[in-house]
Amino acid sequence: MTETPDNNTDDYNGNNSKEQKGRKLLRQLASSGDLATPLYGIFILGVLYTLYVAHQIILPITLAVLTSLLMAPAVRGARRRWRIPRGVTALVLILGLLAGMAGIGWAVSKPVMKWIEKAPESMSRLLVGGGGGITASLEQVTKSARKVQEQMESLSEGDEPTKVVVQSNSWQQTLFTKVRNGLTGLALALALSYFLLVSGDSLIRNFVRQLPRNDQRMVLRVVRDSQSQIAQYLAVISTSNFLVGLLTGLMCWAVGLPSPAVWGLIAGLARFVPYLGVIGTIGLLAVISATTLDELWMMAVAPLGYLALTSLVGFFIEPYIHGFRMSINPVVIFLSIFFWGWLWGAIGVLMAVPLMTVIQVVLRQIPTLRPIYRVIAR
Repeated sequence: MTETPDNNTDDYNGNNSKEQKGRKLLRQLASSGDLATPLYGIFILGVLYTLYVAHQIILPITLAVLTSLLMAPAVRGARRRWRIPRGVTALVLILGLLAGMAGIGWAVSKPVMKWIEKAPESMSRLLVGGGGGITASLEQVTKSARKVQEQMESLSEGDEPTKVVVQSNSWQQTLFTKVRNGLTGLALALALSYFLLVSGDSLIRNFVRQLPRNDQRMVLRVVRDSQSQIAQYLAVISTSNFLVGLLTGLMCWAVGLPSPAVWGLIAGLARFVPYLGVIGTIGLLAVISATTLDELWMMAVAPLGYLALTSLVGFFIEPYIHGFRMSINPVVIFLSIFFWGWLWGAIGVLMAVPLMTVIQVVLRQIPTLRPIYRVIAR
């Protein structure tokens, strides 16, 4: 009796061999790098899209992590030296940070609102005082626009009017929504910072125990270096910004600018945003001086003095103190400010330099990422 071949078995074996060949081909492509690069690109685009879409969740978490990295050495030192519980030290630091932000907002808000109310009058006086050419040009543009509007109305007299209803939120409602979302995110960030300061070390230890021994040392070194780098950087930059703000306030008081303490505070806080904050403050001081003072040399004292102070501190004092810690190319810092500002707005601009500090530490500690650190370093 002759046995007939089993076609199903042959088909099954053929499909298996095809699948094995396909898997082998994929492994060869991935190992050769032909497929790895596109996959990495898709992964990076996915991460960026997630950061942009889920910013209301990711931004408070990132802010809380940076805050905990900054305050962790103080919490750990108080526990080691004076046996103060972590919860007590963390609560004092969080409340102090909240009180400082509220005090700065209260001190700046009233003078700034008064200046905003007087800004149109001051700017019109500046334009008129700067020459009649600008004012005449503005009046000519207004007359031309009025004539065009009259001609359009005369052409549309025979047509029936069309009612167009535009539903839009007022700027007050939009501002209220943004302020509410900002305060909610800030509250979540501060609450998470407190819990990270109290229980973050145990969470890190439990995570590190699950890793191989070599990776354990690397992760612990990254966390410790990040804490040290951010704390040292912010300590130095806060001290230098305080001195710059104090001297700027004294200069504003000497030339007779209104609310010199407020402008000194703004000048000091603006230096937390490298380059852009300084440029904006110089322009603001120039406008305030031009709309308030009469003498040309007095108008130049505040903006040029602030420029001289920031140049002296930025190019000589700060690099001498912590230049080896923030050893990133200024082009990379400038691009990171634009990137994080585009991604997360004004908060992203403020967080750009601390985030770059953490990224620098991570790139320097991980051997496979060290070539990228060499590229972005000075």
